[in-house]
Amino acid sequence: MPSKKALVRRPGPRLAEGLVTHIEREQVDAGLAVEQWSAYVEALRTHGWDIVEVDPADDCPDAVFVEDTVVMYKNVALIARPGADSRRDETAAVEETVAGLGCSVNWIWEPGTLEGGDVLKIGDTVYVGRGGRTNAAGVRQLRAAFEPLGARVVSVPVSKVLHLKSAVTALPDGTVIGHIPKMDTPSLFGRFLPVPEEAGSHVVLLGGDKLLMAASAPKTAELFADLGYEPVVVDISEFEKLEGCVTCLSVRLRDLYV
Repeated sequence: MPSKKALVRRPGPRLAEGLVTHIEREQVDAGLAVEQWSAYVEALRTHGWDIVEVDPADDCPDAVFVEDTVVMYKNVALIARPGADSRRDETAAVEETVAGLGCSVNWIWEPGTLEGGDVLKIGDTVYVGRGGRTNAAGVRQLRAAFEPLGARVVSVPVSKVLHLKSAVTALPDGTVIGHIPKMDTPSLFGRFLPVPEEAGSHVVLLGGDKLLMAASAPKTAELFADLGYEPVVVDISEFEKLEGCVTCLSVRLRDLYV
């Protein structure tokens, strides 16, 4: 029976040591981060998502950003091979979790690298950011895994932000949203809506007209409300200090048995 499940992973004790690449490092309040993570998870649960908590990876500072470890397409879970060496131990427990949910499991192999934050799915179109964390071999392997299932894979250059979904996500009608100063090639996307704040580029589709988004993008929240959507706002300030956003903190699994 189709369902909505969200994989999440609790922040570990070394969170403040997480990687930063495109921003200046700031001090992270680990206690506040746990509170913010709990509120984020509760927002998902409140809007009909079954929460599946992946076993902690306390030795991996970035493990809370669970989206980077796996890419879902239909019932296939493609286990990532992170571009950052320090993140490669994050994937084992995620693989065990998705296999336990009945997913068919595939893998990115060396020399490929791919992180889930570089993958934006809009219907059967799968955009893949090629940049610092995902390389050409990773894109080719993703294409080989998903195109036989009906996906159309489009490679997108990424150089100004950490991941593709640091720059763009999409509204329920398929319109891509992004903050133009952080985008390499806005023209690659057919329907595109510029947003006034960088954090406004990131939404999680909760279902219906509801959009989970960060409190740091109030002008964008107003824009979405004017368009008829209902923003569900969460404060993720401590994760934003580590280049995280609302998409990074969960893996959304829809209709696993389609």
